[in-house]
Order: sequence, then C-alpha cells, then structure tokens
Amino acid sequence: MRFNMATPQNNETGRPKIEVRSIDYIPRNERHGKVWHQGPFWFSGNFVIMTMIIGFIGPSMGLSTLYSVLAIALGVGFGTFFMAFHANQGPTMGLPQMIQSRAQFGMRGAILPFAAVIFCYIGFNVFNVILATDAVQTVVPGVREPWYLLWVGAAALLAVIGHDLLHTVQRWLSYLIIAVYSLMTVAALLTLHADAALTATHFNLDAFLVQLGAAAGYQISYSVYVSDYSRYLPHDTPMRKIVWWTYLGAACSALWLMSLGALIGSAIPEPNAIGSLRQVGNQFINGFGTFTVLISLPTLIGIMAVNFYGAMLTGISALDAFRKVAPTLRSRIAGIGITALIVFAIALAIPQQYLATFNTFILLILYFLIPWTAVNLVDFYFVRKGHYAISEIFNPDGIYGLWSRPGLLAWFAGLLAMVPFMSLSFYTGPIAQALGGADIAFIIGLPVSGFGYWLLTRHLQAANETQVILASEKILEQA
Repeated sequence: MRFNMATPQNNETGRPKIEVRSIDYIPRNERHGKVWHQGPFWFSGNFVIMTMIIGFIGPSMGLSTLYSVLAIALGVGFGTFFMAFHANQGPTMGLPQMIQSRAQFGMRGAILPFAAVIFCYIGFNVFNVILATDAVQTVVPGVREPWYLLWVGAAALLAVIGHDLLHTVQRWLSYLIIAVYSLMTVAALLTLHADAALTATHFNLDAFLVQLGAAAGYQISYSVYVSDYSRYLPHDTPMRKIVWWTYLGAACSALWLMSLGALIGSAIPEPNAIGSLRQVGNQFINGFGTFTVLISLPTLIGIMAVNFYGAMLTGISALDAFRKVAPTLRSRIAGIGITALIVFAIALAIPQQYLATFNTFILLILYFLIPWTAVNLVDFYFVRKGHYAISEIFNPDGIYGLWSRPGLLAWFAGLLAMVPFMSLSFYTGPIAQALGGADIAFIIGLPVSGFGYWLLTRHLQAANETQVILASEKILEQA
C-alpha cells in the first residue's frame, strides 16, 4: 500500500492551488471547504446545454409539454436521489467515488464498473466538445477542429489544477447562469406556444416512460463522481446537509433546464439546442439569444473539466489494481492528458449530427450504472454502515480481496434482469416490445442488484472487520 505524503493542501486562504492528490486518502488535517458549496457546484455542473436536450425527447415522440415536464420531474427526482446519497461517502471515507467500489467488487473486480464509467466520461465530453463548437460557430463560422482542440485543452488545464479551482469556477458560474437563463425562461414563456409543433398532444405511455428514464439516467450518471468533490470536506460533515445541498443543486438545475427544453421542443419543429436558444432569445431581445449561447460556453468547459478529472481518477484506480501507481501530480497530468487526447480523436471522427444517438447513449449509461449504484449504496448504508478499512482498499492482499463475488454477482444479475426490458435503437427486449417499446429497465435493475447484494452479504459480520478498521485508522493517522 502507498499513500501520497505531499505537502498538505489545507487551503484556508480560499485561493485555488494545484492539487497534489489523486486516488489517495485525504487526511483529516487537509480537509476544507463548506458543505453548501456542493449546491452551486452541482447546479452549474448540471446546467449545460446537453441537459436541455434531454427535455426534447418527450416532445419528439409526441408527448405534450405538461406530460413531458411531469416525466422530467419524476425522473429527475428519482435519479438525483441516488446521486445525492453518494455525496456522504466523500467526507466519511476521504476517497474518490469509484475507488470505493473495491470494497464491493474487489480490487480488480471493480474494473468492470470502471470501464462503464470511463465510457460515460468520454462520451459526455465528446458531446460537449461538439456542442461548444456549435455554440461558438453561431458567430465565428469556419473550420471546427481548432475549436475542438481549444475546448479540450482549456478543460484539461482546469482539471490539472484540480479540485479547489473546479469548485470555485462552478460556484461563480452558477450566479451568472441563473441571471441569464432566468431572462431566457421569461423569453420562452412569452414568445413560445406550448405544443404548437405537435400534431397530437394526448398522453403516450411509451414516450412518457422514455422521457422519465432519460431524465433519471442522466441524473444517475452523475453518481460516479459525486464524492470526488465532497471528499475534502471535514470528516464530521452532517449527512443530512451534504445530501440536501447536493440534491438541491443537481435537481433544481436539471428540472429547470429540461423543462425549458420540453417547452422549446413542443413549440419549435425539429428543435436544435443552439439554434433554438438563439431563435427564442433573439425574438425577445435582439442579440440576447446569441449572448445566451456564448454565455453557455464556460459551463460546458467547466463540466468537461469535471469529467476529465473523474476519468483520471477512475483510470488511475483501474491501473493501480494491476500495477501500483504513485498518486502524484505527474500521474494526474498523464491521466488527464490521455483522456483529453481520446476525446479529441473521437470528436474528430464522429458525425456532427449527434442528437440521434444521444438517447441511446443515455440509456446505455443507465443500464450499466444502475446495478453499480444499487450495490455501492446498499453496501455503504445497510451492510457496512459507512465503516471501512481505508488502507485495505489499497491492499491487494487485504480483506476486500482482488475479486468479490457478492458485488460482481449482484451487478451481473441486475444487468441481465434488465435485458428483456431494454428498448434501444438497435435492440428491443421482448417485455419492452409487449409494452409498446416502453423502457422500464431501470425499475427492474435497481431492486435486483440492491436486494441481491444484501442477500449475498446478509451473513457478513461487519464486527469482524472492526479490528482491521481500527488498525487502518492508526495507519492513516500516523501517515
């Protein structure tokens, strides 16, 4: 086992410094930050143009604005619930989100959810690069590739500086976007006619469930890096406060922006995220739509940086399971750089018409992450009740092992149970076909994985780990 004993980062001045830690434990004397900062961080992180696109899905399938907003509210409320409860793991364990999975899946078994998570990070950043370029080319048309490089480079630089700067940027962006999008929402309400673009506005169960599932899956996808940004908080941070602030920030921004997307999608034929915002804003005040699109660029770069940071942590965790990786600034830069190059290459290769594949991407994320979040949360809140031997998570010969059967079996069981209920562009399960194409896979995967894991671990005697946990605490304090 190896811990990084670099100079402490207790940043009492409030000035962001280059972060030196990565997947290693954050000592309690280095903890800092305020719990309410989680609110604006996740508000800005979720308040990106891509979130609005989720709101287009219901109207594109003939669902009225009212029912689309209702499906969005239910999906956001459901998905954010799981995301927010991961936030409490950060201050409790002092570790990034995904490396905690070693306690449920084993040091090497955790590679399976790691792979799905890295796919999630890269996929979202490819979409964000394209969206950011679409936005800037509303005023500066021309070759796209240099813009791709600029966005990727700027986001990678933010990620290299790390945790404190990301929090600062996201917090200040929240104030700006609330002001701008409040006026944009007024513009949409005054200039658009809901359901004007729809030939029929009756209730459609299939479309309702697809919209609900997309909203839920989008929110659950944030679960994979929630504690990355809460792990520096003091160890005694109250669970109620951190869960509440995380939920409030992430849910409010998603509900607001997706609902705005549903209104635009039902009023404008063939809506386009960038073009529709320009159209609505410029009709209200000349030039305001273009201004809103350009103001949205920093939020896209901010969430790209957050994704690069999370991909780095997950990638290093995966490599460390097979060959020890020193948690240094050099390894952080290498991880972020490699991920940035992959995103840039894929953005160059895929067609610009990404929206047709976006819903499929969201659903695929949902299928793989639902079993993981169920296993991870059940283990934390019901099996081990937040008590872990942190040093053993880094020990290949430790109590959590290389491969943990309960976690892997529960994850695969949830994944397989969802297959008949899946409804994708290239595959529709038999039960989904019987339901007219409605996708309720996430409703099945959660209880199968969560309850299955609890059954497999119900005889686990957490008390037997007490001595190991106490020994681990001593190791951490001495380090």
